[in-house]
Amino acid sequence: MPDNESEPLPLADEPNPQLTQPELLESSATLGEPQPDAPIAATRAPAATFIFFTIMLDMLALGMISPVLPRLIESFLHGETSSAARMLGLFGTTFAAMQFFFSPVLGSLSDRFGRRPIVLLSNFGLGLDYLLMAWAPALPWLFLGRIISGLTSSSIPTAQAYMADVTPIEKRAAAFGMLNAAFGVGFVLGPALGGYLGGFNPRLPFLVASCLSLLNGCYGIFVLPESLSREHRSPFSWRRANPIGSVAMLSRSKALMLLSVLLLLGYTAQQSLLNVYVLYTDYRYHWSPQTVGLSLGLVGIFTIIYGAFVVRPATKKFGERVCIVIGLTGGAIGYTMFGLARTGTLIWLAIPFLNLNSLTWPNAQSLMSRGTARNEQGQLQGAIQGIRGFAGIVGPGLFTLIFAQSIGPHALIQLPGLPFFTAAAMLLIAIQIGLYATRKPPAATV
Repeated sequence: MPDNESEPLPLADEPNPQLTQPELLESSATLGEPQPDAPIAATRAPAATFIFFTIMLDMLALGMISPVLPRLIESFLHGETSSAARMLGLFGTTFAAMQFFFSPVLGSLSDRFGRRPIVLLSNFGLGLDYLLMAWAPALPWLFLGRIISGLTSSSIPTAQAYMADVTPIEKRAAAFGMLNAAFGVGFVLGPALGGYLGGFNPRLPFLVASCLSLLNGCYGIFVLPESLSREHRSPFSWRRANPIGSVAMLSRSKALMLLSVLLLLGYTAQQSLLNVYVLYTDYRYHWSPQTVGLSLGLVGIFTIIYGAFVVRPATKKFGERVCIVIGLTGGAIGYTMFGLARTGTLIWLAIPFLNLNSLTWPNAQSLMSRGTARNEQGQLQGAIQGIRGFAGIVGPGLFTLIFAQSIGPHALIQLPGLPFFTAAAMLLIAIQIGLYATRKPPAATV
C-alpha cells in the first residue's frame, strides 16, 4: 500500500496554490478513504454535513433511549421502582465518568492517527453497542452497554476538532454554534421519538438508534476525508491522554485555564436543568409529563435557533468576548426567573433568556481553539468534553441535594428555587472570569 498521504481539507476560503483537488489518504484500508474528483469546496461541504449529523445522531440516540431506559431497568428488577431509581442514578454517573476519563484519550488518539478513523469507528461502535443494549438478556449486559456508549460518545470532541481543522479561526465560533444546534435537534426529537417507539416495545428505540449510527458510519466512509495531515500530528502519550494531563494542557496559559473554569461553572449550572427541573415543576406547578416535555422541547428549539442563526452574526458584530458575556448574563437571568416563578407562565418566558447561553459555549471554544496548536485540537476538545463529563458527575448530586434541603418540613430553608439561584450565581461568577480571561484574546497558533 502506498505510504503517501494527502493534505487535509484546507481552511474554508483559504487559497491553496499547490492543490486544486483533494488528494486523500490511501491508508486505513479497512475504512477505505474516498478518492473524489470533485473540487475541495465540494468535498468539504458533505464532510462538514457529516460531522453535523454525527453529533446530531449521537444526541438523538441518547435522547431516544432516555424515556425507555428507566422502564427497561425496572423490568429487570421485577418492577421495584426504588431499586430502579438507584440503578438509574448509577447508570447516569457511570456514563458521565466514562466521558470524563475517555474524552481526553480519544481526543489525543485523533491527534495521533487523524480524525477520520476515530469518528468512523465511534459511529460503528455506538451502533453495535445499541444492538447489545437492545438484546441485553440481563441487567449486567445493559450496564455494560451503557459503559460502552459512554466511551463511544466520547468521540464528540474528535468531531469538534475536525470542524476546527477545516474552519478558519474567525469562523470557528459559528461552526461550533452549528454543532450546538445539532445538540438541540437531538434534544428536541430524541425523547419524543423514543417515547413513541417505546410505546410499541421498550427495546425498539435501541434498535432504531443502532441503525441510525451504523448507516451514518457507512455514509461517512464515502464522504469523510481526513482533516489532519501527518506533519500536523503529534505522538500519543498517556501522560497527556487523561484528565490530569488535560488539566496540565489547559493550565499552559492563564486565558485557557480561566476559560476552562468558565466552562466548568456553566456546564455544572446546566445540571440544575437536567436533574432538578422535572422535580421542581412537578412540586411547584404540578405540571404533567406532557407539559414538561413541551417546555424542554422549547429549550431545544431555542438552542437550534441561536446556534444556527444567531451565533454567526452576533460573533461577527460583537466579537467573542461580548457574546460570552451576553450569553452568561442571559443564562443567569433565565435561571433567576426559574427560581422566582410563582406560576408556570414565567418558566416559559424565561426559556429564551436561559438559552442565550448558546452564545457562550461556541465563542469560548473558539477562543480556546485559537490559542491551541493544530496538532493539539483533539486533545483540547477532549479536555473540554472531560470538563462536561466532570460536571455531569458532580452536578446531579449537588443540585438534587440543594433541592431536597430547600423543600419539605425538614428543609434548612423553604426556597424551592434555590437550585436555580445557585446556577445563576455560578454564571455571575463565570461572567467575571470571562471578562478577565478575555482582556487579551489568546494569540492564534493555527
